[in-house]
Amino acid sequence: MRFPRFLRLPSLPTQCAVCRDWSNERVCGPCVRRFAAPVPRCQRCALRLPAGRPVCGACLKEPPPQDRALAALDYGHPWDPLIARFKFNDALDLAEPFARLVGEAWRAGDVPPADWLLPVPLAAARLRERGYNQSWEIARRVATRIGTQADAGLLLRLRDTPHQLAFPVQRRAANVHGAFAVEPTRSSELRGRHVAVIDDVMTTGATAAEIARTLKQAGAAQVTLCVLARTPPPGE
Repeated sequence: MRFPRFLRLPSLPTQCAVCRDWSNERVCGPCVRRFAAPVPRCQRCALRLPAGRPVCGACLKEPPPQDRALAALDYGHPWDPLIARFKFNDALDLAEPFARLVGEAWRAGDVPPADWLLPVPLAAARLRERGYNQSWEIARRVATRIGTQADAGLLLRLRDTPHQLAFPVQRRAANVHGAFAVEPTRSSELRGRHVAVIDDVMTTGATAAEIARTLKQAGAAQVTLCVLARTPPPGE
């Protein structure tokens, strides 16, 4: 239900999840400016880059299957404990500020309008255990912000996979190989389309690459990955 503008309630005071100061936002503006300021990133894998370099050396040497990758912030202080709470401890109050950050990264990325926003799906058993898909909670809110459609049923997870951190980097692609599929009765809806995939964290990019390959095999013309947080390389 939409209320007339003159009947809408003002934002109620709350505490910023980062600095704990009083604010009208769950993550206050000063914390966003301090800890989530835009930085130059590789257009293909979203790792930080020196200014003026659009693509990192690794992506020039071996381009990933996604056409673009965007990230709102680096996975680290102060965001990692908040993302863990959001992902594993029902902290759905963080969905809106996280979606705002992802939406701002999307607009700053200057990418063409997306036809679909799809969350990275969870396996059925994990979804039952958790009760919600954190990527869908972000995706459906981002879709409203950028004016496109989100769908939690177009991209499927065929099997659960051990967490990527359980494997060395060279085995992570094999861990997710064949784990995703497009809903077989709806593949025509992706043909020739620009599809954006929304996730909370991107670590090595193996999951993103497998999803991008799956979507392109189904006929998607362009795949953009947009994540809340990008894990920096080891040692950084």
